[in-house]
Amino acid sequence: MAAAAVTLFLLGACARTDAIGAPSASSSSGTPEGGAPADQLVLRVEQTGGFVGMNTVLTRLPMVSVYGDGRVLTQGPQIAVYPGPALPNLQVQLAPPSTVDALIAKGKQLTTLGDLGQPNIADATTTEITVDGLTITAYALSETQSSDPSLTAAQRDARAKLAAFVDQLSALSEAKGMPAVQQYQPTAVAVVASPWVKPAGDLPSAPAATPWPGPALPGTLLQPEGKVGCLTVTGDEASKVLAAAENANQNTPWTSGSATWNVTFRPLLPDEAGCADLQGKR
Repeated sequence: MAAAAVTLFLLGACARTDAIGAPSASSSSGTPEGGAPADQLVLRVEQTGGFVGMNTVLTRLPMVSVYGDGRVLTQGPQIAVYPGPALPNLQVQLAPPSTVDALIAKGKQLTTLGDLGQPNIADATTTEITVDGLTITAYALSETQSSDPSLTAAQRDARAKLAAFVDQLSALSEAKGMPAVQQYQPTAVAVVASPWVKPAGDLPSAPAATPWPGPALPGTLLQPEGKVGCLTVTGDEASKVLAAAENANQNTPWTSGSATWNVTFRPLLPDEAGCADLQGKR
């Protein structure tokens, strides 16, 4: 029943989408005062680094991305099953200009917080906030205890302010004045491919192998010894790949040429052009 409810929610979100990757013109409430181009990134919160594999580093999505025309992209709820769907649940909303302006102003203030210290924690992620071209980073922002002795009182206070802003942005999709979410429809997708390995143990059996509908895998090799590659798919080929991914899960084996691959899909956001953008976050 839960899976069915989520499926109905996703179908409903898709039905509200009037254009590929953007809300309908009739729902637009203007642009922020800065007058940024529609696809220009004006605010983003994302996690980088951490003790994770290359596939995760390359395909990890930002928590929140806000663009010049007021579009807000966030990750929506995902069906709690294993293996999960092949595609992430990306949502888009059009925020009022006043909301975007206020967030940008607050974010700019936080970029002047100064030294945030270095907690005594290993292998944590770094929270990176980008606002109007300015960036502030905080290592282990969510993992650090408020009483961490490796931080000064000023550093702890600065971190608390930054964490509160991240929490505010994380809840932006449900904030007062925000419209209903729509399903984000990407026009391009990056795929990270590695040799397919049959799941071990008592995990659910893998689905049948599926012919790969796009350009030959694995694309440009990023890790030759492990045959891990990244491929950017655009245009009509992207439409075919995304349509096939709708019926796949994270364990689906994809056949391309004489090999079988595991593929992780990363829809590209309005400010991203391809694999090179994702590699820059490694």
